[in-house]
Amino acid sequence: MSQFRKTTSNDTYFITLTLVGWINLFDREDYKRIIVENLYYCQKNENLEIFSYVIMSNHIHLVCRRIDKDLNELIGRFKSFTAKEFIREINNNPKESRSYWLLNLFKHFATLSNQFREYRLWKTNNQPTLISDSKILDQKTNYIHENPVRAGIVTEPQYYKYSSACFDSPLTILES
Repeated sequence: MSQFRKTTSNDTYFITLTLVGWINLFDREDYKRIIVENLYYCQKNENLEIFSYVIMSNHIHLVCRRIDKDLNELIGRFKSFTAKEFIREINNNPKESRSYWLLNLFKHFATLSNQFREYRLWKTNNQPTLISDSKILDQKTNYIHENPVRAGIVTEPQYYKYSSACFDSPLTILES
């Protein structure tokens, strides 16, 4: 059983949302779009402030806080809602050549826990780390922005479209 760390409202955290089995689902634009739209919804409607982020192929890093409400509660709803959206997209997208394989993997991971009925997409723990000072904030932001560079996807952080290091990142575009 993984250790759960509590979050408190108005505090800033570094969190990681990871797909079970490190499955590369977000290597396709349709799934990244679901993430972006739902993060944007949380910003506009759920008092979520995002300071830095990156969407990788199988995980998301965020430095964020939730004003006046519990961050873990929102992240739980975010994961539940996006999981349903991903399953719907997998089932309805004729371009998704991996649908049978993906659905079987997500079904398999659901059988490993009594908590999930049919599919399990997200790992349970978000690993929230409190950002207590500017040094930790800078360290976590740098880690987030360097993630696509370390993965060999881009040579410079600002070239990765799905990161706050990119001026024209999707969340910035949606805010305009």
